[in-house]
Amino acid sequence: MSTPHPPEGKPRPRHRMVDRVAEILDLAARRPHGVTLTEISRVLEAPLSSIQGLVNGLVATGFLEERDRLYTLGPAPHFLTRLAGTPASDVVKHEDLKDIHERTGLTTVLAVLVGADLYYVDHASTSPAYAYLAENYVKRSVLRCSSGWVLLAGMEKRDLWSRLSAARDQDEPLVERFLADLPTIRETGLVVTPDVSEVEIEGVATAVTVEGRTVAAVACIGEHAEINKQAEQIVDVLQEARQRWSARR
Repeated sequence: MSTPHPPEGKPRPRHRMVDRVAEILDLAARRPHGVTLTEISRVLEAPLSSIQGLVNGLVATGFLEERDRLYTLGPAPHFLTRLAGTPASDVVKHEDLKDIHERTGLTTVLAVLVGADLYYVDHASTSPAYAYLAENYVKRSVLRCSSGWVLLAGMEKRDLWSRLSAARDQDEPLVERFLADLPTIRETGLVVTPDVSEVEIEGVATAVTVEGRTVAAVACIGEHAEINKQAEQIVDVLQEARQRWSARR
């Protein structure tokens, strides 16, 4: 039986062209030496004829550059980032993650949401496996990690219901559990050992807020037994760190 969701707010409709543009830019950003039109067509599973027009438009507006039939990210995304100023999530510095890692001995990550996906955008760790996830910007399920629960809890109602309604069938039980914990997460800004990972990983996460808005999450992650043993200490360390970076804004 599927989990019922509150009726308030309608999900934001997706747009196929916008989705394709976002995928093209993501692919170009991940291929600094360039990607061919054929590769773009294959990854997007779309005909060359429809992709060509989008790519030409992105080149014309500076979002892509073409050289020797290879497409790379153009200057427009960088210009918009500079125009907007420093991302709010940058209130957490790499030194903050290193400090938490040194105090707990655990991999510490900075997570953000981009569209429907969660990414680790910075980390402090001695683990090659966790470093791979962060350094290669591997997509993570928001319902399958502690930082994802923190980020979901900080969403506007309309977007939250949309995400939960789109959950995979195997994740439906997690939706019900998340909704039960939602008031506590919003009150404390913490998610402690939710036991939701599909692999033997557990976490404790806290919200990064700027002007009352959740912009990122910081989490300590590791093996179940290790995280559960240190859970109280991790919470104390994360709360201290949260006070420091909250004072920066």
